[in-house]
Amino acid sequence: MFSQEETVGKFLRGRVVDADNLPIEKARVKIVSDSGAVSLCETDEEGRFACEANFDEGFTLIVEARDFSILRQTFAKARDFSAQTVFTLAPESLRETVQVTANRTETRLGETPASIVTLSAAEINASAAPTIDDALRQVASFSLFRRAGSRSANPTAQGVSLRGVGASGASRSLVLFDGVPLNDSFGGWVQWSRVAPISVERVEVLRGGAASLYGNNSLSGTVNILPRRAKENFNFSAEVYGGTQNTFSGSTFFGFKRNDWTADFVAASFQTKGYITVDERVRGAVDVFAGARNSNLSARVGKSFGDAANVFLKISSFGEVRTNGTGLQTNRTNIRQFVFGGDSPISDFGFRISDLKLDWRVYGGTQVYDQIFSAVSADRTSETLNRVQRVPAQNVGLSANASAVVFENQTVVAGFEAREVRGASDEIGVFNNRVASLSGAGGREKTFGFFVQDFARIGSRFVLAASARFDVWKNFAASSLTKTLATNQTTVVDFPDRTESAFSPQISLLVQATKNFSVFALASKSFRAPTLNELYRGFRVGNVATLANVNLRAERAANFEAGTSYNRNDFYLRGNFFWTRISQPVANVTLFASPNLITRQRQNVGATRTRGLEIEAEARVKEFGFSVGYLLADARVEEFPANRNLEDLFVPQTARHQFNFQTRWAKKDWSFAVQGRASSEQFDDDLNLFRLEPYFQLDALAARRFKEYWQIFVGIENVFNSRYSVGRTPIRTVSPPINLRVGIRWN
Repeated sequence: MFSQEETVGKFLRGRVVDADNLPIEKARVKIVSDSGAVSLCETDEEGRFACEANFDEGFTLIVEARDFSILRQTFAKARDFSAQTVFTLAPESLRETVQVTANRTETRLGETPASIVTLSAAEINASAAPTIDDALRQVASFSLFRRAGSRSANPTAQGVSLRGVGASGASRSLVLFDGVPLNDSFGGWVQWSRVAPISVERVEVLRGGAASLYGNNSLSGTVNILPRRAKENFNFSAEVYGGTQNTFSGSTFFGFKRNDWTADFVAASFQTKGYITVDERVRGAVDVFAGARNSNLSARVGKSFGDAANVFLKISSFGEVRTNGTGLQTNRTNIRQFVFGGDSPISDFGFRISDLKLDWRVYGGTQVYDQIFSAVSADRTSETLNRVQRVPAQNVGLSANASAVVFENQTVVAGFEAREVRGASDEIGVFNNRVASLSGAGGREKTFGFFVQDFARIGSRFVLAASARFDVWKNFAASSLTKTLATNQTTVVDFPDRTESAFSPQISLLVQATKNFSVFALASKSFRAPTLNELYRGFRVGNVATLANVNLRAERAANFEAGTSYNRNDFYLRGNFFWTRISQPVANVTLFASPNLITRQRQNVGATRTRGLEIEAEARVKEFGFSVGYLLADARVEEFPANRNLEDLFVPQTARHQFNFQTRWAKKDWSFAVQGRASSEQFDDDLNLFRLEPYFQLDALAARRFKEYWQIFVGIENVFNSRYSVGRTPIRTVSPPINLRVGIRWN
């Protein structure tokens, strides 16, 4: 014990221990005076600390340590501190110490004034679903276009939406993998097969408009996939499984760290015969299995300099072949990509600026997408080839951001991004089994964005975050060409160059009302620019033809949300209300319909509005874990002056209610997991004529570990063989039947 005179104006000393009175080493101690002065120190091997405190006013003591809950204690005067110098930390509460990076700066989940949910590698492995997009269905706010997963859906129909803003082929959420956009550079959709689950460390889903940090495509949020890295001298994992629908997959990850060098490699192959997607009651001779076969290869080599700086080069290759449900309709994708990047500390400049870091990426790639289209007879007994398409696209981009701690309680991040995309759709038109026309459409796009964020901790109870971003993009060198072979007539249309810009601000506040309870509020603006595909290329799916529209403008959203979170020991609860209004959303608007052909066009609808409620809870009782999520999203067309009949109708591909749950049990070498998800009805079209009924699906997985590194597992998807509607175009397509897979892992 020490006297009052030793504490005032000198140091505040104490000791940090656990529940067994054992010292906690390297605990971070922070002292915040009532006037805002901050003092930082760390405990030694005996758990003792000494923080400078040149004041005699009231203050708050905050103690943080790995695997322990945060301790906060308030003192009226510094001299009162001598009455208690031993501080006992309790074991961490559920989710309290989870670190997230989706908001551009690493923070604790419990201190983030935004709605973020995470899926760890262990949670992904506990899912019966073998792909990342299906595993993400554990997040109630997450949805894909037409309810179909990447194993059976055409790549151009794999767009993501969050919180019911309305799904389409083009994603309204940005998906990042290793800091680089996964969204297709030409069409905006997401090729989920490019991400092998064995290569993933964690997935973070930032819900709500995120354009203030990420710019284009993040209108409804961002999915940040963090790649796995070698953590020891040598790491090796492998997985092989087989199952029904002639499914087989093999994947491996291996990496090493030696001296200043690191390297990791991923190889994965997947194939499935799939299933017949058309409802058996209307199925015809043309309907065959919709399946896929793909392969992934990637290599990453890095070099570190000193304790923190490093650079790396990553190259990857992806190839896929798909059948799309009829004999003629197939597609093929080949993607090559490189990423060159690094991060490094920068010498501190003083002026109470520290931890200055720079993170940067240079990336680029090429893609060739081939697809065959056909017309199917009304009785589905025959199909006729009508179009052969090739889409070549190239992109190159650069991103960089710098972060620094200012005045010991603020983290400031500033950065910029630039990208150029070039793409076209070259097509051969076929009539009566003869080549009738040649056509092509495409262009180029340049984008540039700059952003800044200030993430400030004010005292012990407040976290204030503000960010803003300005983006400008230009579409140029766009044209279309059509040559009719019968007349040898060629028509060329040069589209005018066009430039748009967007300003995306965001402000949020979190208040730590008590040790376990906090409230937050957030307001932001976000946007999504139309893709080259939406501007210049039409397409056809079954008996639905959709026309392009060179006059499309960017979608712009205003977002507001407010919520609370409660975290105590092994229980976590978070809930929030949200409101999103999108002006000029791009929608497929029906122009006219006949029994054999429905014609639509991409148009900027006046405005849509989504309001709702989001709740998630998690609990842990000994070996048992349980989580549940619910989304209420009332999404409607608010105004559409060009067609008042659409007003107050539901936004297509948006369910009003989504619910999911997961249970996990693990003891010794055994583990079991069950996932369930349910959705209310939704509509497949803008007129709300094609209803997709409610559904419920249950998945289950059991695993047994043996000989330390080996694990065998059995997964069953759609246990009750629910065959719900996936789409109506207007032919009803249905979900996959019950699916079994059996495999073995080495980790």
